[in-house]
Amino acid sequence: MKHIKKTVSIISLTAVMAITGCSSDKGSDKEKGNSGDDQTLTFMTPNSPLAPQDPNEKLIFKRLEENTGIHIDWKVYSEDVYVEKRNLALATGELPDALFNAGLSDFDLLKLANDGTIIPVEEYITPEKMPNLSKVLEQAPQYKGMMTSPDGHILAFPWIEELGEGKESIHSVNNIPWINKAWLDKLGLQMPKTTEELKQVLIAFKTKDPNGNGKADEIPVSFINDDGGNEDLSFLLGSFGAGFNGDLTLVDNDGKVNNAVLAPGYKEGMKYFQELYAAGLIDPEFITQDWNKFIAKAKDDRYGLYFTWDKANVSGMDSPFEPMPALEGPNGWKNVARANGMGFDRGRMVLTADNKNIEATIKWIDAMYDPSQSVQNNWGTYGDETQQNIFEMDEATKMLKHLPLNGASPNELRVKTSAGGPLAILDSYYGKVTTMPDDAAYRIDILKKIYVPDMKAEHMYPRVFFSKEESERLTQTEADLWPYILKKRTEWMQGANVDKEWDAFIKELDRLGMQDWLKIKQTGYDRAGK
Repeated sequence: MKHIKKTVSIISLTAVMAITGCSSDKGSDKEKGNSGDDQTLTFMTPNSPLAPQDPNEKLIFKRLEENTGIHIDWKVYSEDVYVEKRNLALATGELPDALFNAGLSDFDLLKLANDGTIIPVEEYITPEKMPNLSKVLEQAPQYKGMMTSPDGHILAFPWIEELGEGKESIHSVNNIPWINKAWLDKLGLQMPKTTEELKQVLIAFKTKDPNGNGKADEIPVSFINDDGGNEDLSFLLGSFGAGFNGDLTLVDNDGKVNNAVLAPGYKEGMKYFQELYAAGLIDPEFITQDWNKFIAKAKDDRYGLYFTWDKANVSGMDSPFEPMPALEGPNGWKNVARANGMGFDRGRMVLTADNKNIEATIKWIDAMYDPSQSVQNNWGTYGDETQQNIFEMDEATKMLKHLPLNGASPNELRVKTSAGGPLAILDSYYGKVTTMPDDAAYRIDILKKIYVPDMKAEHMYPRVFFSKEESERLTQTEADLWPYILKKRTEWMQGANVDKEWDAFIKELDRLGMQDWLKIKQTGYDRAGK
């Protein structure tokens, strides 16, 4: 569960640091030397099992070393143990020069800066020292504000990816509902337009053998029980009210912040989910299935409806699934909740207080913000003779052009060939530095044509940089609230009486800190708007 993993990560970092008693006097970079003579740096990073276990085997890093003259000695950990290893290193003082793809929350950044474990970097972001990043911030000055902590420091180098603007941003909807158009056609059914029509379609999927194998193995609707994640069914709640998004934070058109479970329509949506479950239309493994099992059943042609960011990563780009439009609920209401996502990760890379060669590190990081380099960092590179490439380089224009995926999973291919890390891709780069990837253009077109017209919210919740105290309180509160909310939703879906338990549910939310959460979120929203 996304929310739980995030809060556990932060709590564990705080706990380990408290036990080991990190020193607050690590020494400045000027005391450690800044000559740039030592051209080997040590970075800690997580790594996917799909990627080479030594990042230096990637062509993208080989070229970067050649271009900068800087070698990276990587301390690599698998994604499942990285957070534990990172937190231990931060707590014990056995620090690399930097954390790459650091995965640090705002609370982590403020805590580590306060302890002197990581260092502020704003003094290095100048046209002389970091010309590439400086140019990005000149072209898109809003990001400097997002990078800056409440006390005026920049503590990390960010990842920035622009793909569309406003409601038409690629991030405005996460969990698209993908419905099996081949099954609809075989059974002579129309694309559902209401929640009741969807229920009847799902019943037909369950009872009329649309996959034609003579077995009752069809799963009318499947999802991963993540309470707002990309594979969750919460998209459907927009048919009953304000809807639901990944961080449960909704902003109405008057600028008032609310939690999705308190917003109009949530309770009615729970009753609809209960109807679907009672009719045997929901995957019985929805609580326990992981990503691999979720995909495997899609490949076996068992799904009528599922939810994800991009069908290419689940059933395949050539599969007969099409995006299902928003549905009218029992009262004729139709809404697509607006997600608060944007292509911005504040804590992508940090420098530790043990870094003895700031000059070389800054040089290497700034190279990552070169427009062409950033594009490759994000998606992958070109000219790799050992495997499929994401790009080809147009030598005449020096523009990176996306190649056809040819059925490959975009996510898997990018993991094998990209770098991640600090980067910036602005909308102005498309058509000049690179083409927009086909899957992104496809997704943006879907959002623009199918979902944006029904998106009633004019505002999203911005990337507020909360204070250490605010972050700590939000983290503590969400660690209690999110599991409880998911627990009750699951119980209601499986048959518990929503109406009977509703008042006790609201009372328990308040006991767990909901009112404090709302106050902090509203304060942050108002502050960001000034």
